[in-house]
Amino acid sequence: MYRRHLPSENLKPYNVKYIENPSQKEIREIALKHTPATFVTAYGNINKITRNKARMAKYTYIIAPESEKSKYSHNVIDPEKAQKLLDMQKEFIEKEGEIIEIHGYLGVEYGYAVPCQALYTKEAANVAGMQQILLFPREMVEPPEELKKPFKPLFRIVFTPGLIAEDMPGKQAMVVDLDNWTTHVIRADYFGESKKGLLRMLNEYVYQKGGLVFHAGAKIVEIEGKRVLLAVLGLSGTGKTTTTFSKQGEITQPLQDDMIVIWPNGKVTVTENGCFAKTFGLKKESEPVIYNGTIHPDAWVENVYMNEDGTFDFSKTLLTPEEVRKWRDVLIETGADPENVDAYISGRVKAEDVVNEYLVPQDGWDFVVWTQNGRSIIPLSIIENAGDPRDVPPLKFMGILNRDEGRDAITPGIVRFTSPEQAAGYFMLGETSKTSAAGKERGKTRSPFTQPFFPREHRLQAERFAELLKILPELTVWMMNTGYVGGDELDEKKGAAIKVKIPHSSAMLEAMLKGEVKWKRDPDFGYEIPDPDAPENASLLEKVPAEILEPRRFYEKQGRMNEYTEIVRKLKEERRKFLESHRVPPEIIKAVVG
Repeated sequence: MYRRHLPSENLKPYNVKYIENPSQKEIREIALKHTPATFVTAYGNINKITRNKARMAKYTYIIAPESEKSKYSHNVIDPEKAQKLLDMQKEFIEKEGEIIEIHGYLGVEYGYAVPCQALYTKEAANVAGMQQILLFPREMVEPPEELKKPFKPLFRIVFTPGLIAEDMPGKQAMVVDLDNWTTHVIRADYFGESKKGLLRMLNEYVYQKGGLVFHAGAKIVEIEGKRVLLAVLGLSGTGKTTTTFSKQGEITQPLQDDMIVIWPNGKVTVTENGCFAKTFGLKKESEPVIYNGTIHPDAWVENVYMNEDGTFDFSKTLLTPEEVRKWRDVLIETGADPENVDAYISGRVKAEDVVNEYLVPQDGWDFVVWTQNGRSIIPLSIIENAGDPRDVPPLKFMGILNRDEGRDAITPGIVRFTSPEQAAGYFMLGETSKTSAAGKERGKTRSPFTQPFFPREHRLQAERFAELLKILPELTVWMMNTGYVGGDELDEKKGAAIKVKIPHSSAMLEAMLKGEVKWKRDPDFGYEIPDPDAPENASLLEKVPAEILEPRRFYEKQGRMNEYTEIVRKLKEERRKFLESHRVPPEIIKAVVG
């Protein structure tokens, strides 16, 4: 029988010793002793090599009968079957005898922030340490009289990477119990499952309150002496964190890396006390804030390649046989096939036999290419020029990132939407190209509001967003391409594509924020783009190629206009079908495809 136990009604759900709110120093000591594949780096922080290299949506299940599947955006699991998994997890935890307990808040403003309890077996001590950083401590949220009372959590996460779910696909399961505001993580060892387990609950909670959670970074920007808030939505790997931490205006203060909340009264609040940054390709010159934070001793790190001296190599991809030999035990510990590992080390199998031109390995040979989904957890307190999360100015700019790539990459460098319906439609599409965070898959994907953590059916987000835009009439809503025009990385090397680089993105944002862009209507899609022929945009064109601002020009120069016309036709048809499949209101569909 499926049972109901709210966290606040059952504060100690397991008959074990609770290691309550240990310090970061104590958690590090537990991690080094009990968490497999953890290493002290040359910088003094801890790097954990995980089995899972990304969040596993396909192994995530909401407790609900199959007959109610259409109400949710995730897989569902029958309540009776779910209860067996939860009972198995309880038995495992009580056999372990100890559990790490972390208290904290999603958000920092009392009355809006949500209290959370996070429970981890010692094998997940590194995850406990990361989550403790991102949760705001009680002392920052509660008034003095509340601090004297017992902590009463609303959300709970229970994390057991040592437990194998033998009867489940992948032998793991993320069981989402919306009725009890609890997520149970079984077997997965990737930190994102903890972070998103809590944030998924926040999505449900805020929606019930009449607001909406956005998968968005946010920063305070001062323009001509006026402070405003800029929010940036994007799936993992699209450049959300990079854009959030780049500088625009006279002053830029990063405020939030991953999620913000817009409440029904228009108020905006942040959710986390730090940053979960993607580290592949990280360079001090282009991303100094994230780079310096990642090598800070107070940071936690996941899946970053370490050199012999303990320093990081943020650009490591293909491993040599000697490098695989060095990491052999760890690779096998985290799931690599010992026979395949030894065949590669001996030279019987070479890299070109099992890895394609995009450095995507065949099944069973993932270890040959170091994951590009390395991560760091950086406390807000050590982020240079970070803003005060309790002092959030009005939201004036909100954008969505599309890391477009491929022969059909025709998304302009920056777009301004002309109506709430058009904005809601493109946010609902959530278009981008799959990145390393999605595993081996390539090609375009659509994820409504870039929000794979909204548990209910996604059309509700579009409808709620349209409602919120009515109380935020001065909000400028935009989209930016952080990928390519005309092709991908291989095409760029041949001169058949253009890369949208970080300086291009920063220049376009700066011009938009300062009101220095002369816009024109795009004839194919109806949104507005910077006019490359307008004298007012001369300064912007010194920093950004005209072909990025208006991709049609690139296809014209390449003699590919027939291809461009077909891409436009196909895109509109695909977008229409996608929006109709989610039962989005007709006025939104019309604003997107005409």
